[in-house]
Amino acid sequence: MNFSEELALLLRACYPLIYIATTEEERLENAIAEIVRPLGNRNVYIWDFVEGYGDNPNNQGFGKRNPLQALEFIEKLPPKTEGVFILRDFTRFFEDISVSRKLRNLARDLKSQSKNIIIISSQIDIPAELSEVLTVLDFPLPTAAQIKKEITRLISATAGIQNTKLLNELVRGAQGLSLERIRRVLTKAIAAHGTLKPEDVELILEEKRQSIRQTQILDFYPATEQISDIGGLDNLKDWLVRRGGSFSEQARAYGLPNPRGLLLAGIQGTGKSLTAKAIAHNWHLPLLRLDVGRLFAGLVGESESRTRQMINLAEALAPCILWIDEIDKAFAGGSAQGDSGTTSRVFGTFITWLAEKQSPVFVVATANNIQTLPPEMLRKGRFDEIFFVGLPSQEEREAIFQVHLGKLRPHNLKNYDFKRLAYETPEFSGAEIEQTLIEAMHIGFSQNRDFTTDDILEAASQTVPLAKTAQEQIQFLQNWAAAGKARMASRKSGLSMS
Repeated sequence: MNFSEELALLLRACYPLIYIATTEEERLENAIAEIVRPLGNRNVYIWDFVEGYGDNPNNQGFGKRNPLQALEFIEKLPPKTEGVFILRDFTRFFEDISVSRKLRNLARDLKSQSKNIIIISSQIDIPAELSEVLTVLDFPLPTAAQIKKEITRLISATAGIQNTKLLNELVRGAQGLSLERIRRVLTKAIAAHGTLKPEDVELILEEKRQSIRQTQILDFYPATEQISDIGGLDNLKDWLVRRGGSFSEQARAYGLPNPRGLLLAGIQGTGKSLTAKAIAHNWHLPLLRLDVGRLFAGLVGESESRTRQMINLAEALAPCILWIDEIDKAFAGGSAQGDSGTTSRVFGTFITWLAEKQSPVFVVATANNIQTLPPEMLRKGRFDEIFFVGLPSQEEREAIFQVHLGKLRPHNLKNYDFKRLAYETPEFSGAEIEQTLIEAMHIGFSQNRDFTTDDILEAASQTVPLAKTAQEQIQFLQNWAAAGKARMASRKSGLSMS
């Protein structure tokens, strides 16, 4: 059931108090007017604190700067009068006992009348005493069809877009933005050169990055890394390449469901985050990075609201990759003491979405300490697969050296002994190999020459790998993976079992 159908049903069922959180006030009010029109003789009344009621000359300014009077206006209308009453920013007055009491009285009185109160706010903030009488409804961001209609309307005065591919790219790029933002950026482009051009797609993407930054929950992450930048992890790379076209229309026609996601568990510095970036680049999908810590806020109910906002935004941008780095630190144990159950509720909302989501959002979660993750996170159905990313084997270390040196010294690769480097760096992770190369560059630079294989080995000899400093933890992870709890990302392990 979409938003229009659900709201129409609530109005017909005489739900007295409906709460809709959105920043798109104008689009929502237009949508409500469209939904109300077929419902008979219901008029739409709109109130805000500054102007009062402004929909009818007889009511002009009534209730201005007086929220209680705005509610009394509804109460005093004859029972047979039908109407939908939109109250803007009304959540700011919930703490007033007279307003709260009046709302509860109206919730009881309006059940038998064709009157509905719709409260619009930018975020959900409901006090406990009103939680039973308010029905919360989500207002989604514009669909692809709505965006396409708006773009077509904006360029109707020009020659229009003859290139269907460009129109589709503009629509896809604009998904996840409000109509107001879309209008703003496209009007600017049209004003600049009279129509819309392929380079305007980048303007939309920049507006999207700005919009996502302002949520302070998700980051629009540039994905320039490629699958070929990952040294080793052949099983994982084969799995990813095989699913490269899984979000296409051809895949839907074939009957394939949308891929759900991956959990990459394993040792720090072994390429889990790099893999998330490479997936987005290889599949040509936008990469959103979620810092789970940003979901948690100080006000009661705000953390849950932020979680729903994150989900709505990710689904609006779909198909996309949602990268959750170090998920084990955020949801250790699935609950926390002393936070009034906030962590448990956020975790519950999140894993329920993982299990039930139908939108093409591919979740890539990484975890270093699998012990702290709650069992519910590891259950089948949350992710398509759980891969264990261990320390690279000698062969994989050789590939990692080739990848890094191929970027640092592409014209002098023959000067480096890759086999010797791989042999002399047992139990080194990919991150430790990268830092070793940086240290070797410092050695060469300080002596006014290029760095050599011997410099790299000298730097390696001064490095104590994590495999030694956190030997017990890494051994546990190896044993956990070897017990069949996860699929091996590599065909060979870089750490022997003991």
